[in-house]
Amino acid sequence: MRRNSASWSGSTRTTTAEDSLLGTIRSRHISNPRSAVTTVPAIPARGIRMPRDQRRTQLLGAAREVFVAQGYHAAAMDDIADRAGVSKPVLYQHFPGKLELYIALLDASKNELLAILHRAMASTDDNKQRVIATVGAYFEFVDNDSGGYRLLFESDLPNEPAVRERLDRLTELCAQEISQIIADDTGLPPEESNLLAVGLVGIAQVTARYWLSSGGSIPREAAAELVATLGWRGIRGFPKRDA
Repeated sequence: MRRNSASWSGSTRTTTAEDSLLGTIRSRHISNPRSAVTTVPAIPARGIRMPRDQRRTQLLGAAREVFVAQGYHAAAMDDIADRAGVSKPVLYQHFPGKLELYIALLDASKNELLAILHRAMASTDDNKQRVIATVGAYFEFVDNDSGGYRLLFESDLPNEPAVRERLDRLTELCAQEISQIIADDTGLPPEESNLLAVGLVGIAQVTARYWLSSGGSIPREAAAELVATLGWRGIRGFPKRDA
């Protein structure tokens, strides 16, 4: 199905997905974890009681659909409650306001991307293949029918501090993935490796979104490998330095 940075001042507190991602960078241990796929339960008739966790998951799924379709500013809690098939008081039992609901959804989308990146990095110990897998992770993420990438890469609330903090933290963690690859293959110091990594993250993100919005005429895997090849040739173009 086809559908039509930066102040790094984010909090140092990590989520489970971030801890897992950082563990890959630091230990270089190949564990090939599997990321969990979150499914949105079918919307029940009004008045049917659900376990709290299940209800929260259902509300997040409904909110994602509304925010992706309308954006933050145009979306209303009434719309989300209607989409979930619940009353507004039920919605407010789980989320005190629209911003808190949006932040919870942003965190879920962020952790989803981090899990995909972790799986990609853990799939091989060959650095060229790591670059291909990492770029491919971005293409996989934007090609997901949930549209979660729009919350991360096309948010209409980028200047809200809580949102900005999470987006900057995501860029930082994604760059750390590739920074280690660059450092290993070039011997560049951390500051230089990280700067180049941010550039590659930007390339992967922008090209993946362009590929999707242009109709995806090139098969996803072929498109990702093409972009990754550009990045890898750039990395290998640096003369090897002694660490």
